[in-house]
Amino acid sequence: MKNADENYEDSRRNFIQKSLIGASTFAGLTIASTSHAAVEPQKDDFEPEVTNEVDILVVGSGSAGTTAAIQAGRAGAKTLLVERNFQLGGTTTTGGVAYPGLFDAWGKQVIAGIGWELVKESVELDGGKFPDFSKVPRAHHHNQIHINQFIFAILAEEKCQEAGVEIAYYEFPTSVKKTEQGWQVDCMGFGTKRRVYCKQIVDCTGGAEVVGLLGFERLREEERQPGSYLFNLGATHNPASKQLHRLYVHGADSTNSRTATRANLTGRKSILARVRRDKKRLMHLQPETGFRESYRILGETLITVQDYTSGRHFDDAVGYAFYPVDLHTRTGVKPKPLKRGIVPTIPLSALIPKGSENIIVAGRCISSDRLANSGLRVQSACMAMGQAAGATAALAAKSNSTPHKVALSEIHSLLRQHNAIIPSKA
Repeated sequence: MKNADENYEDSRRNFIQKSLIGASTFAGLTIASTSHAAVEPQKDDFEPEVTNEVDILVVGSGSAGTTAAIQAGRAGAKTLLVERNFQLGGTTTTGGVAYPGLFDAWGKQVIAGIGWELVKESVELDGGKFPDFSKVPRAHHHNQIHINQFIFAILAEEKCQEAGVEIAYYEFPTSVKKTEQGWQVDCMGFGTKRRVYCKQIVDCTGGAEVVGLLGFERLREEERQPGSYLFNLGATHNPASKQLHRLYVHGADSTNSRTATRANLTGRKSILARVRRDKKRLMHLQPETGFRESYRILGETLITVQDYTSGRHFDDAVGYAFYPVDLHTRTGVKPKPLKRGIVPTIPLSALIPKGSENIIVAGRCISSDRLANSGLRVQSACMAMGQAAGATAALAAKSNSTPHKVALSEIHSLLRQHNAIIPSKA
């Protein structure tokens, strides 16, 4: 007779097998895919209560999705931002890592634009302090920036609204269909059925969930990095003053509602045990586990750890990234700093699912191997790629084109107009 864990794993496996058909191996990584031909048309009995016709649909509002939506809105694209949770910011706010970085490398700022604007104004509004980017720190984390996560969330809302971005909380796509003009996306929330007609989709879900719905190939290892649950014992939590306490949630998996529920229950149980053991008051608890790793897309380009650690300058680079190779395991993490002078770049083609039209991703689901992704997944890099994806989608919608056909010079020009830093060859 199977135990509860074995039954759970069987259920999870069956769910994945029904959603993802076929598997192959690419560069030593698992590739899950769903064939477009294998998806049988179903009767459309979805009766929406709300219908939107927009240029851009951004799904997921973390570091990447928020900047993507603001950039698309500021570029004149009619934009809808759909988020399954209750606030913007993702890992920075709901996950509690109110400690974004890195925006600088080797004595100068390398990531700016809309993400930096949000961080900078959050710090200023809260009376905080900035590190001196002209000085190279002894350790990389010395130049990460403490922010007030609560200020960040509501400031991000204001900037979305000022850019004309409509926000839909507590909703998530359940189906995506191709149309002559782009996409029909049906979203569900409690008490809400929404149908969205859009020209372009920007998938910023962290696990490339929309890409998965469409059946494009995604990468994921059997074992994923542990998630973190953030909390504070003893003293009142003072936002932006210091990091929260952290414990690992091993096996944390953000694939679906069941696995995310399991991660949260596991983390909260561990924190309760810590409260009892330390006999200290629980003064702060984040609402959910912060996940480090999920699915990544197989893009037109796949960034390898050699590309990342060598600082390869891609011909279609749209932004920089800068962080050590930072793979967390059951025994902890030992960051591997980049060599002096190295600053990795982010290619546009790593944001485009291989063989796709009218969809682009941003955030930790970028096309990359596992070690490269451990450095690319941090907030500053996600903000840079989110802004690039939002700009590209807006230009594609305006010209009735698709992301990989938009001229790189036009993307660079739009990003510069909104204060992003564009990589240049030395």
